[in-house]
Amino acid sequence: MSTSRIPIPSQPEPTAPLAKAPSTSPAPAKASPVALAPTGAEKLIRCLEREGVEYIFGLSGGAAMPIFDALVDSKIKLILVRHEQGATHMADGYARSTGRPGVVLVTSGPGATNTVTGLLTALMDSVPMIVLTGQTISPMLGKDAFQEADVTGITYPVVKHSYLVKNANDIPRIAREAFHLATTGRPGPVLIDLPKDITSGPCTADFVDKLDLPGYHPPGKADPAALRKAATLLAKAKKPVLYVGHGAVISGAGPAVLRLAEKLQSPIVNTLLGKGAVPEDGPLHQGMLGMHGTAYANKTVMNCDCIVAIGARWDDRITGKLSEFCVGASKIHIDVDASEFNKIVRPDAAIAGDARLAVEDLLPMVTKCDSEAWLQEIAGWRKQYPLKYTKKGGLKAQYVLDRLDKLGGRDCILTTDVGQH
Repeated sequence: MSTSRIPIPSQPEPTAPLAKAPSTSPAPAKASPVALAPTGAEKLIRCLEREGVEYIFGLSGGAAMPIFDALVDSKIKLILVRHEQGATHMADGYARSTGRPGVVLVTSGPGATNTVTGLLTALMDSVPMIVLTGQTISPMLGKDAFQEADVTGITYPVVKHSYLVKNANDIPRIAREAFHLATTGRPGPVLIDLPKDITSGPCTADFVDKLDLPGYHPPGKADPAALRKAATLLAKAKKPVLYVGHGAVISGAGPAVLRLAEKLQSPIVNTLLGKGAVPEDGPLHQGMLGMHGTAYANKTVMNCDCIVAIGARWDDRITGKLSEFCVGASKIHIDVDASEFNKIVRPDAAIAGDARLAVEDLLPMVTKCDSEAWLQEIAGWRKQYPLKYTKKGGLKAQYVLDRLDKLGGRDCILTTDVGQH
């Protein structure tokens, strides 16, 4: 088969190129690289930095890996644990010692469920904590995916609030809300459950400073009418006692409580977590009450005619058999958490508000009680039921504590478990 060829025209001989006239148009600008939006995980870490987070206690896993990756370029230090429950207890201890929320980061499923004991501890003891949990990708939620657990459902009873993030642009708002909820009012733990596709995807939302939580209004100043009612009850008392709990420590109410005790000439007792609110070496302080408390502290409470609970919740380690607790005594309850009123004890005066502010406002309303005979009676119990031990029979824990106290005094930090050991 023949084919036709297209003739190619002859090319002219090459000549020297003509000189080009100088161009008056500007040279084209180089294209600048497109700025990529940070991932949800990167935005989350920036949010934590804005909240002043120094440490994260955690254990890595697949669903949380984008968040752990984002930590690489952060100044936040990761404290690697060997078990997720340990992470929550470490964050709990950090929060108690610094007053700042402890932050935990774990993976999905068993990683998240292992935090429940630490969350409950923080909730019961009013400790601010933020727990970040990885979660399976959003399309697989509710489909029994690998290591999926209904973390928000499981943890609702043991947190102050719980979030499941479904949009990466909600991360800045949720992070700001979580820290606010954890640290205001009655402090407690807040959990944020973060699906992996949310932390891996882009987040274009700005940081959030202004909050919109219309249903959340922790009380500050107490109602003056409630304070006046408490003052009226104290004016009638001849055997008053101030029962000081953890809320007094959290709010920094100690100096005001001490001034109130001195003005009323009322003895003070404290709970285990109330230790440290008021120095225990003063003449009015009777030490810790309850199951593991001093005999004279318990004698004081059981024989009083007016008891003022300041940031304390009347737990069963304190009250014992309720039908025999402070029989005939008027009861005043000061607490920032109104849900504690009437839960165990029905107070004659319930004062909702910050413990420090409430006690400071109560001070001008009260006068000295007729309590001389009462203080003498308590002094007799202190002599009758002193804290003592024998040095015979080997080394005693009491002797060790005595020596440490003499050597270190108030600069010595003693760490124990609950109970008397």
